[in-house]
Amino acid sequence: MVKKLLSLTMINRFQFFFISFILITSITFAQNSSDKIALSSLLLNLEKTYDIKFSYSDNDIKNVTITPPKKGISLQDLLAYLNTKTTLQFNTLDNRYVTISYLNKLISICGSVLNVSNLEPLVLASVRINNSKIGTVTNDKGDFYLQNVPVNATVSISFISNKTKEVLVKELFSSSGCKTIYLDEEVEELSEVRIAQFLTSGLQKNVDGSTVLNTEKFGILPGLIEPDILKTIKILPGVESVNESISNINVRGGTNDQNLMLWDGIKMYHSGHFFGLISAYNPYLTKKVAVTKNGTSSAFSDGVSSTINMQTSNRITNKFSGGGGFNFLSADAFLRVPIKDNIEFHISGRRSFTDYLNTPTYNNYFARSFQNNSVASNSENDADSNFYFYDYSFKFLYDVNFNHAIRANFIHIKNNFEFKEEYASNTNTIEEKSNLIQENIGAKINWEADWSSNFSTNLSAFFSDYRINSSDYNKETDQFQTQFNNVLETEIKLHSKYEFSDVFHFTNGFVFNEIGIRNTTTVNAPSFSKTLKEVLLKSAFYSEIEYQKNKTYARFGFRVSHFNKFNKFILEPRVNIRQKINSEFSLKLEGEFKNQTTAQKIDFEDNFLGIEKRRWILSDNDKTPIIKSKQASFGVEFSKNKLILDITGFYKKVSGITAANQGFYNNTQTFNSIGNYETKGVEFLINKQAKNISTWLSYTYSKNDYEFDIFNPQTFSNSLDITHSLSAAFNYSFTKNFKISLGNVLRSGKPFTKPIKGNETIQNGNNTIVNYDNPNKERLDNFFRVDVSGSYKFKFSEAIKSTIRVGFTNITDRKNIIDSYYIVDETAENNVRRIDNYSLPFTPNLSFRVNF
Repeated sequence: MVKKLLSLTMINRFQFFFISFILITSITFAQNSSDKIALSSLLLNLEKTYDIKFSYSDNDIKNVTITPPKKGISLQDLLAYLNTKTTLQFNTLDNRYVTISYLNKLISICGSVLNVSNLEPLVLASVRINNSKIGTVTNDKGDFYLQNVPVNATVSISFISNKTKEVLVKELFSSSGCKTIYLDEEVEELSEVRIAQFLTSGLQKNVDGSTVLNTEKFGILPGLIEPDILKTIKILPGVESVNESISNINVRGGTNDQNLMLWDGIKMYHSGHFFGLISAYNPYLTKKVAVTKNGTSSAFSDGVSSTINMQTSNRITNKFSGGGGFNFLSADAFLRVPIKDNIEFHISGRRSFTDYLNTPTYNNYFARSFQNNSVASNSENDADSNFYFYDYSFKFLYDVNFNHAIRANFIHIKNNFEFKEEYASNTNTIEEKSNLIQENIGAKINWEADWSSNFSTNLSAFFSDYRINSSDYNKETDQFQTQFNNVLETEIKLHSKYEFSDVFHFTNGFVFNEIGIRNTTTVNAPSFSKTLKEVLLKSAFYSEIEYQKNKTYARFGFRVSHFNKFNKFILEPRVNIRQKINSEFSLKLEGEFKNQTTAQKIDFEDNFLGIEKRRWILSDNDKTPIIKSKQASFGVEFSKNKLILDITGFYKKVSGITAANQGFYNNTQTFNSIGNYETKGVEFLINKQAKNISTWLSYTYSKNDYEFDIFNPQTFSNSLDITHSLSAAFNYSFTKNFKISLGNVLRSGKPFTKPIKGNETIQNGNNTIVNYDNPNKERLDNFFRVDVSGSYKFKFSEAIKSTIRVGFTNITDRKNIIDSYYIVDETAENNVRRIDNYSLPFTPNLSFRVNF
């Protein structure tokens, strides 16, 4: 009984303390919650207490709350209290009337600026009061403080690579503490991304229609073991390579030299390693690649077929990171090294080990590159070849302050090939040695400046130096020849952007450009030497407006170029419109005029070992005119439930081309003729994505014809005319880290020319030559290839991530003929022999990477 009473007593005590705690908490909470009252209510009480009248606008005091002042304070202390605790200005007109307004009120504000994605403080972020000289930067904790700020002003908060945010000053006022402001990252300097994932992860579509490859998020594509920049874009409809080479990318029927290739704003004249079988640009510091086929921004010139704009990371990360890896051809590494909070250094390098180790991939690439030339024909002799390539790049990033940033870049790409052969002559051993050095060096510096929240400029200067230096000795003719081709281009550019609003932008720019090209050929027997050097100075002004709101995107621009040497002006209008009809359908219209002053001459007689026949030449406005293009396209897009349909019709006409840069294998190859080509067609793409699957099919139909007045017939098929091109692929993710990709390509064979049947050869002076029929009258067999690849990701630790990729090209080992021509051979039937060049056979490759 006693225990029971004690137990009840303890329960009653517990209940008593519990109820008491609840009551005390409730009373305290009620008191705290009633600390602040509406200012409008307080003013009514103060009018009675102090016998005064407040004059104010109801909108000014609406939603303003305040903690009531202590009782019994003087009127002077009361007004001082109200001025301190609110953003309003309290002024006495006499002893009875008090006015309340925002007029001429100065307050103190503070805040903390954080990155919205990782909540890290943004150091040296700009904090400026609009239309005034008041401003500061955030400290090492992301905090800022400002005094004597107009209460009715607006503050702009900005940081490099983040979106600028504008906040009303009165919203930052607080009597209890500093407020936190979050800045969104500026995802991409190019147009806003419209489709986040396109075909595979890392491929995106911009609102302006360009396709972007994000190498950091690259998923997997058939046959690829890394995000090879130029191989990847070949999966897009309308983009072909008639001979598999990324040094010969054909966009809507154009030649490779009609593609403008930019690396961080530097114009590049060399695109491929291993004679075009892999990209010359290291993808692991090349963060974004945008491909535009039409409707190009007026900020870009040259490239009458397309613009391929490669950009490296432009943001200071303040974090040491990097990675490295290898495949069956080369090894590479890259680092991001922070020096100070506002200084960072990026470096990347890649080198082949093909001069030390021959892998199955190297053997197939080598055999593919040296078909039917002196290297292949002398392979049975005591011959030795040595080939290697490398590329490296540097980038210096310096944020001077919150408004100004400086970036500097350097890139060097090089291919080196040596071929040696020894043979016995009487009692002596004679060594023949030929070599080919191909390189491109580029450097750029630019100054980015934000002069206000809506006006910015970019001043940049670059130079690009491309050269190919080769020599070859032919023992049969006892002839030694050299070739040298050098392109040196410099450019200064001022680009400005004014944002009238979030939806309306105005862009202008001035460009001054000088380009010089030198070609030298020497031969010892018979003695011959020729050097041709051309220089062209041109300047340009461009302007465009860009509008984007709700369902409409429009960009209208023009570019005016002046060529000093020719005293000639060229006007290039550009248009790019996209209109969403509803949530599923969109219409797109693109058009542009463009020009370019450089082209590649393909010289069959002065070639080096049959592998490098292209030399850059410069327009002279006579025998080599300025190349001009007119292009228009119209299309419809459908997107619903991760199903994408895209159909686009296009028309393009390019004038000012010469027969010398078309690669003819016929009687026209020596003609100096000027003509044009006209291509028209339809591109179709369907892409369906599910949780673990992405599959797509693309088809392009096009008709591409030359027109040369002196030829017979005058109109005939373009050497790059691929009438039908079909590709399909299937990506499957077994897990988040394990993926496979299977795909195929089926396309029409390219045109070629046969000799006239029964009259295959003719005499040309003392020489016998092939007597070709009408140009490009025949077609090669259809091209068909199946590729597969696999990818697996794993972690050594939370900080170290790894990826293994395997790829197999042409798994059916099909012998695809990619080119054919004829040579005189008296031992063959009809005195001619057909030479066929084949695509890559079944070729494996593997890559392993580590990132930290």
